[in-house]
Amino acid sequence: MHTHSHNRATLGGKLSAVLVAAGSSVGLGNIWRFPYVAGDNGGGAFLVIYILCVALLGLPLMIAEFTVGRASHLNAVGAYRALDKRWSFLGYNGVVAAFLILGFYFVVSGWTAEYMVHSVTGSLAQYTTAAEYESIFTNFIRNPWRPVLYTTLFALATHFVIALGVQKGIERSAKVLMPLLFVILIALSIHSLLMPGGEEGLRFFFKPDFSKVTPSTVLVALGQAFFSLSIGIGTMVTYASYFKPETNLRHTALNVTILDTMVAVLAGVVIFPAVFSVGIEPSSGPSLVFITLPSIFNGMPLSMVWSAVFFLLLVVAALTSTISLHEVITAYLHEEWHMSRRAAAWSTTLATTVLGALASLSVGVLSGWTLFGLNLFDLLDYVTANILLPVGGFFTCIFVGWKLDRQVLRDQITNNGALKFRIYGLFIVLLRYLCPAVLLLVFLDNLGVF
Repeated sequence: MHTHSHNRATLGGKLSAVLVAAGSSVGLGNIWRFPYVAGDNGGGAFLVIYILCVALLGLPLMIAEFTVGRASHLNAVGAYRALDKRWSFLGYNGVVAAFLILGFYFVVSGWTAEYMVHSVTGSLAQYTTAAEYESIFTNFIRNPWRPVLYTTLFALATHFVIALGVQKGIERSAKVLMPLLFVILIALSIHSLLMPGGEEGLRFFFKPDFSKVTPSTVLVALGQAFFSLSIGIGTMVTYASYFKPETNLRHTALNVTILDTMVAVLAGVVIFPAVFSVGIEPSSGPSLVFITLPSIFNGMPLSMVWSAVFFLLLVVAALTSTISLHEVITAYLHEEWHMSRRAAAWSTTLATTVLGALASLSVGVLSGWTLFGLNLFDLLDYVTANILLPVGGFFTCIFVGWKLDRQVLRDQITNNGALKFRIYGLFIVLLRYLCPAVLLLVFLDNLGVF
């Protein structure tokens, strides 16, 4: 196996590996998507199923992706090629998925940045009803130039971090952004818990009512676990390729999944008490964050402060994810196309900004352009979450579970025998049988087979 590790950057210690990988997995999926998906699917029962999905499926798959990345010390495409060149399509699936996800992720990230600016300037505070917030949101996302401007600014902020490189850019930003994210979340949850009528929201979120569970609840929880942990898109393979030889892959994966789940749970604690306190339906969809919350913040003392802090949280969460998606493409261009890191980063930024601008316009001016009845923004979201991610996850299970050299797998997981792994057998069973079977079900369900 040829590896270019002699001149390749590595991440610092254990903490860096965890923070960087957690930064990749913690994002809008946890804070923007998780609460409304949980709200739509009955709250507490969904939470229990989600945690099971993360433990039984997310964790083994993350360890599998870490193994591929560190065994090869290469980008997503190079990693699979080095281990078995017939499987390099898995790397390409990851690079394409990262590119398409960035197309709509930059747009939503731009919205969060716009809202943060509005909160700071106080212009969000002059409205009162949810209907007014709805019309502001709709007018804003349909505006031809403002969202595009924010999308571009967000892409440039991401570019700036990537251009600094792995240690100075990615690692340093994760060490600042991740703790900041937790501090903001904890402050907001305490605030939410003190709201009148908030207990109702906590009961909804933490008291499982399994009578509401349907087979689709389970599939949605699985999809959310994948989306949230950013598995199946090459980010974990790419980041693990920067891990040091002594990094414990299992502990790192376990810590990342715990942090990721904590963020999702805290986001629920921030949002549900607030929603119930005002008497709004918890299942108000993707607009929960942009329409429901501003009207909630507005009724609070210091509403500008809380609103600005909350949207800052979203900006931080979005940035840690866009950085990891950008790095997948940049590392690929840098190593496979032999571009300088700088040229690779600029090419990625320009291409994803153009896609992002088109996705942004597809919600407004270009909404007439549809494919399969979806505008570009929704199409990018649908194709990545429902096709590319499950396909990437499914084939990763097959590759690591069945095809990858047993010795390579064991060496990576035990750091060449230095660590014990008592449940190795269970890990293999999950990876070979349970994970692919469930992923296949999710995939077929997404395509409407059931």
